[in-house]
Amino acid sequence: MKLSRKLTLSFVLSILVSIFIISIISNIMINRRFENYLVKEREDKFERIHNEINDLYKENYYFNEMDLKHIALAENINLTIKNNNEEIIYSSNNRMGMGKGMMNHHRMMMGRVAPGNYVEKTYPLIDGSNRIGSLIIGYIDNSYLTESALIFKDTLTQSFLISGLFTILIGLIVSIFLSKSLTNPLIDIRNTANEIRQGNLSAQSIVNTNTREIIELSDSINYLGNSLSEQENIRKRYASDISHELRTPLTTLRTHLEAIIDGVWEPTNEHLDILMGEISRLANLVDDLKDSFLQEEFIVNLSKTKFNISEELENIITTFLPIYNKEGYVIHSSIENNIIGNLDKDKFKQIINNLLSNSKRYLNEKGEVSIELKKINKNMVLKIKDNGIGIKKEELHLIFDRFYRVDISRNKTTGGTGLGLPIVKSIVEAHNGKINVKSEYGKGTEFEIIIPLE
Repeated sequence: MKLSRKLTLSFVLSILVSIFIISIISNIMINRRFENYLVKEREDKFERIHNEINDLYKENYYFNEMDLKHIALAENINLTIKNNNEEIIYSSNNRMGMGKGMMNHHRMMMGRVAPGNYVEKTYPLIDGSNRIGSLIIGYIDNSYLTESALIFKDTLTQSFLISGLFTILIGLIVSIFLSKSLTNPLIDIRNTANEIRQGNLSAQSIVNTNTREIIELSDSINYLGNSLSEQENIRKRYASDISHELRTPLTTLRTHLEAIIDGVWEPTNEHLDILMGEISRLANLVDDLKDSFLQEEFIVNLSKTKFNISEELENIITTFLPIYNKEGYVIHSSIENNIIGNLDKDKFKQIINNLLSNSKRYLNEKGEVSIELKKINKNMVLKIKDNGIGIKKEELHLIFDRFYRVDISRNKTTGGTGLGLPIVKSIVEAHNGKINVKSEYGKGTEFEIIIPLE
């Protein structure tokens, strides 16, 4: 069943059940209150008749029988007056008339109100503090249900039915509108997801709704499509780059070996050193690939030892100074002494080597790199800042993605593989640390690494 139909049926069913329950409860309570009101009105009327007759009787113990007859006929009741000796002084003798008149009235309402029973109610006649007789009022117990009362009850029931029908109609219209407003955006999102599944990663979901959850779902689908598209571009770019990186040393090896085999070159130490250099380059590429796949699987094995991080960092910088100086670059360092930590020393070296190699690769003329190490709240805080080409804002969140490389044109000339930063991030996180990066395109980049020392 479609979601729109299910929502509509559920909404209408909820309205029907609610109206049914409300109508029954309201009808019962209102009818009961109305009948109580009519009974009270009858009792008040009988009390008024009793007071009038009591006033007349205590004056001269005499009645105008025509007046009493008129009251009995007008109110459709039977009046009987007795003295203290239970002797009947007066009787309207209206019971038969009442039986004919009122019973005829009840016959007219047969099927609507069940015929009632004849009931008598006794009231004392009092003169001062003395009882001087009694008044007996005879009536049909459900005589309060007059034609007007029944018309009122019927009108009330009809009003509930008409209101219920209008409410159901309005609820049906609202439910259809609501289901459409919910399902149409979801259908668009579903179609977008199907297009992405079929390979159209550029598909975008554009929904016209103000429902926050649907908007967030649409944004998530669009983000998923964009992320998959970026990853696809990264994969293609990586395939192209790694092919280029592998082809260069292989071509050099092949050319030199062919020259040696053909006798064009002598297998001198110089030529053999070139071959060894290309072989080392291939080995490094293979190691980077291996580390990259390990990083993708979150497999980083640590062998922690306690060592002087300050001294180790100074030693690493010393090995990089000739490499930087050869290119005319400068390394500045500010290292707090005797920072001792429980880290994997080899992995720490790998972090610094990757970051310093990256910084050198992207420096311009008069390039400078600043290294700062200090201890803050039992954490090692390392900052490496350069004045190189920087990273574009739209690429900054991608630099830790596997195989991603910024500034492709420069990378192909500098020989980077684009695998270093993901490896660095995995090592830092394996130490329960975090790495942050700030960069401004054309001005430089700063990496900050925070690792607990214990």
